[in-house]
Amino acid sequence: MIDRYRRWFEYEKESHARVLASLEAVPEPQRSSEAFQKAAGLLAHVVLARWLWLARLGVVPRDRAPSKPEDFFPRDVSLAGLRSSIEEMERAWESYLSGLDDAELSRIFEYQALDGSRFRNTIEDILTQLFGHSWYHRGQIAQLVRGLGAEPAVTDFVFWTREAL
Repeated sequence: MIDRYRRWFEYEKESHARVLASLEAVPEPQRSSEAFQKAAGLLAHVVLARWLWLARLGVVPRDRAPSKPEDFFPRDVSLAGLRSSIEEMERAWESYLSGLDDAELSRIFEYQALDGSRFRNTIEDILTQLFGHSWYHRGQIAQLVRGLGAEPAVTDFVFWTREAL
């Protein structure tokens, strides 16, 4: 099972790069628009959510992740800063995933939500949630990018996995 999540993460890394390239293709005059800022903020949000889960899992210090809900949708995100954040987050996740095994996937852990509520989930539940969360926001970003006059990234999983005959 863990190999599935490692594979999904490789797909997600390529998707991040494609989405970032689609944001970079937005014409310069459009980059100060509300739609562009929202699109860049959504990609930053995906990165911040991944940092939060690494913190909850005890992999990185808690101060590495946002501590308030309003911090999860940043404004005025620079593409250069976003690229750097993505690369740093991906290195941390690669390291974490490389140490997991199938038994660890079923481990139940407890964590505290940003509102103070306490919950428990398996590691597998969280990894599955993170991939779904990224897919959801990449779709929102694609819609915004198209509206800004650029071509959205093609990040469907089937396009990443298919083999030409």
